[in-house]
Amino acid sequence: MSVVAVVGRPNVGKSSLVNRLSGRRDAVTDSFAGVTRDRKVVPADWSGVHFDLVDTGGWSSAGKPASKEGVAAGKPASKDALQVGGSGSSLDAKVSEQAARAADASDLVLLVVDATVGITQEDEAAAHMLRRKNVPVLVVANKVDSQAQEPDGWEAARLGFNGVHLVSALHGRGSGDLLDAIVALLPPAPGLEAEAPGIPTGDGSAPTFREERVAIVGRPNVGKSTLFNRMVGEARSIVHDEPGTTRDSIDTVVETADGAIRFVDTAGLRRKSRQTSGAEYYSLVRALSAIDEADVSLLVIDASAGVTHQDQRLAERIDAAGSPVVMVLNKWEMLDAERRAEVSGEISDRLSFLAYAPVIKVSALTGLGVHKLLPALGLAVEAYRRRVPTAEVNRVVADAQAAQPAPHGARILYATQGAVNPPTFTLFANRALPPPYVRYIERTIREKFGFGPTPLKLRVRRR
Repeated sequence: MSVVAVVGRPNVGKSSLVNRLSGRRDAVTDSFAGVTRDRKVVPADWSGVHFDLVDTGGWSSAGKPASKEGVAAGKPASKDALQVGGSGSSLDAKVSEQAARAADASDLVLLVVDATVGITQEDEAAAHMLRRKNVPVLVVANKVDSQAQEPDGWEAARLGFNGVHLVSALHGRGSGDLLDAIVALLPPAPGLEAEAPGIPTGDGSAPTFREERVAIVGRPNVGKSTLFNRMVGEARSIVHDEPGTTRDSIDTVVETADGAIRFVDTAGLRRKSRQTSGAEYYSLVRALSAIDEADVSLLVIDASAGVTHQDQRLAERIDAAGSPVVMVLNKWEMLDAERRAEVSGEISDRLSFLAYAPVIKVSALTGLGVHKLLPALGLAVEAYRRRVPTAEVNRVVADAQAAQPAPHGARILYATQGAVNPPTFTLFANRALPPPYVRYIERTIREKFGFGPTPLKLRVRRR
């Protein structure tokens, strides 16, 4: 699909505009500047035309924004006033770089300015930068909430592009006209391509294309974004040593030999008492939603810190979601032999309820062990959708009962697999089965049919 990048200086309402144009509340918004950092892709459509909106962080200027009076007095902005990381912060530099990449990869750019502030030096520097790019640009004057504010919005015409669109992202004023202008400038959609083969379902049928969703989750600052960039093959997420750098769920599709995989980088999850802003709460909501919607979750643990209480809580949350999980011990290269043995023991002890999940030891920074992740994900998805014939299930259950009968005369009369995603088995018994015996049957089914890293659900019904 065509790509429309939404760019501009901080706090002009870019994320609010993306939400308004897409009709979805996918982008995190707040009243303070700098909420958006990574590129966030949101699907949109208008008049039958489908396209992707890319929300970006604010471009930063080398100095303070010029006042409205200074610009009106004819003081031109330096062509280098807008530069990557102009504020001196390394994090700002990476935010600006992501915004520049979004503009380079787009079919159309929306340059958003704040009509209530007027045209600043940063706005003029952004316009100068965009004029050097071979991409059409629409200037959008945001926060024009009433007709009385329209004269302020028309000041954006001085940026030198064809026309200005006056909108109110908050109230929706002018958004329809802006969408008409967007679809008029987008290139025609290419013809549909043949579908690529997907990961086999494991039921013997021909493979069909399916986009697998892989959520990368963990505590703040454990290396999720570094691993995400390593997996997608580009600097897609901002990596910084400041905890909480990622504030929204960022996803990218990667074509592999087994089909398409959508990797989702999520914000770091931490205790409610440590959340510092409303934006962080919405980041948490997005991350939990990514876990619930994922086909597989990669639980990233900082090996140098070991398994913490928060890691345990996150593992419980992933296990409750019912999707397969692959545990990733990141920063493994930083540990000596003694510490590696200690961390392996902590995994077995504190995360024993995920004993079925594989543990991959990697270094997202250097790439050590990362090649093992794709095979592990493929096995997890295949097992997640596997269906076992009823006759084979009953044979395995009968052998398990013969080897270890249930206590108090309980007996499983019949067993069948009722569902997949995750594999769900129903056991019909003559009386209630003790939980330890149900776990014994679950372990036997897992081992005999090789379900590996996927969770199993067993239901017991009395007959």
